[in-house]
Amino acid sequence: MNAIDLFKLRNAEYLQYMKDFIGIINLNDPAQLAIDAKLNAFVSKTDELESLYKKALASEKTQVLLAIDERRDDAVNGIYYFLLGYSYHFDPMRKQNAQILLENMALYGSGIARLNYQAETATINNLLRDWENKPELADAIILFDLSSWVNEMKAANDEFNTQYLLRTQEYGDANPETIKLKREEVNVAYYALRDRIDALHLLVETPPSPYVTVINQLNALTNQYNVLLVNRKPDLPEPEGPEDLTK
Repeated sequence: MNAIDLFKLRNAEYLQYMKDFIGIINLNDPAQLAIDAKLNAFVSKTDELESLYKKALASEKTQVLLAIDERRDDAVNGIYYFLLGYSYHFDPMRKQNAQILLENMALYGSGIARLNYQAETATINNLLRDWENKPELADAIILFDLSSWVNEMKAANDEFNTQYLLRTQEYGDANPETIKLKREEVNVAYYALRDRIDALHLLVETPPSPYVTVINQLNALTNQYNVLLVNRKPDLPEPEGPEDLTK
């Protein structure tokens, strides 16, 4: 069967892919295909993941985090696009200073606002440290009068980190499991089921194989999600939601 990089799927996409995978198999009489035992184990793990995911979505602190994360993303993107505009300025000094700040931001990747929660917090802290301690960067901030933007980014980032730690504490107290660990368990059950289907298909000595139909349907499903991953534009900021809690 066709492969997919499960790690690249966001939690919501990952969960939906697994549920779709299960749905297709159920339409093809898994008992007759002798895969019902592996399927049941896979379904059980997927159900556990869905329960954990719904619990995370329901967290009040998750909704608070979403709002604060959007606020700091707006600050990061606002500064970036402001500087991007000045990088085309007719005044050589303004153009050069904009490029200096953009090059510094580029050291931390092409999309700071798209980083996972923890990575974005650390990256913004490092960025702020650069802008405070490196004279040429500090001077550029003053030249463009960006202090209010920078202060907003810092305030939002600090508030996000505070709320994130509170949410982590609450989440950990409620359930010691994490979505990331549960995904790993689902992966094991998924590959066991997929490999079972492939193995039984290869062992068929007299065609046509009874597994051809389900394999073709599952490949069509996998192809759709692979297209989703391919078409995801890495250079554009994308919203981060509760589906990205552990990315």
